[in-house]
Amino acid sequence: MYSIDQQLTLTSPPRRATARPGTAVAGEPSDAVLIERSLRDAQAFGAVFDRHWAPIHAYCTSRAAAAGEDIAAEVFRLAFDRRGRYDQRLQDARPWLYGIATNLLRHHFRSSRRGDRAGRRALAMAELETVVQPLEQLEAQLLGPRLAEALGSLSEVDREALLLLAWGELDYHEIARALDIPVGTVRSRLHRARNRVRAHIVLSTQGETDND
Repeated sequence: MYSIDQQLTLTSPPRRATARPGTAVAGEPSDAVLIERSLRDAQAFGAVFDRHWAPIHAYCTSRAAAAGEDIAAEVFRLAFDRRGRYDQRLQDARPWLYGIATNLLRHHFRSSRRGDRAGRRALAMAELETVVQPLEQLEAQLLGPRLAEALGSLSEVDREALLLLAWGELDYHEIARALDIPVGTVRSRLHRARNRVRAHIVLSTQGETDND
């Protein structure tokens, strides 16, 4: 049986490159430099968009399905409007962008009549549609709904931290910046989330075995 981290990785949004998403290659200016430049030349922000659009778009659409397209676009609109407040000490803008995305997704789910049920359905749909090898098709069909149900059992704040780690590929310190919380809180949320998801999957698997 796959561990929770393996399952989250296997069902994560597909990546177009093997490098960490949004990472500047050698010789390219950092996000901080580009954002500072954009205060004088707005078009310089286009390089930030190009660097981070694909992973932010994948994260938003995997969590909110079709609505994620507009949410991802709104992330960059807000980022552009707020670029004057960006902390220039932070060379990588990914935590900042994922923080904006998380707030927009949170608002989307809370304001929607479907609420968290829509989020869980979107998760299940995303996992069934974006699952990659080495899972076979039948295994993917079984794993997707089970994992979606397990994720849906988490509190909103725990689920956000876990998905930023597994899908956003942020580390603990980056998640702390994205969510504007202490690193210790991130550690406790991830510990709680992993244990709960693991227990949920184990129990559901045992239940299926008992019914055979």
